[in-house]
Amino acid sequence: MPGAAIVVLAGTDSPSDLGRVVNALQTAREFAEAGDDVTVVFDGAGTQWIPELDDENHDYHALYAAVEPHVRACEYCAGVYGVEATVEDTGASLVAAFDGHPSVRSFVEDGYEVITY
Repeated sequence: MPGAAIVVLAGTDSPSDLGRVVNALQTAREFAEAGDDVTVVFDGAGTQWIPELDDENHDYHALYAAVEPHVRACEYCAGVYGVEATVEDTGASLVAAFDGHPSVRSFVEDGYEVITY
């Protein structure tokens, strides 16, 4: 089974955004529990989710915690959205492989299925 790179682009502005991030985390958990290689990349406005989901009082903290070792965030976007320091405080890795952003091409080159939410 190829690995999966799940890219979360949904911001934190609407209930539908919450639905997209929950679907992304559920998908990541399914891959992880099956023993597949999975990475969850929070990119763009999606970087705002990491500090929210890391809060133990968040409704979906347990789901986030289940996949937390697989979580990465775009370094550039975390800076733009003002969450870089709080993302770092959570222990999530910041990635900057291509001009400060994650390299989607690298995932494709490595045979990952790229899934966006």
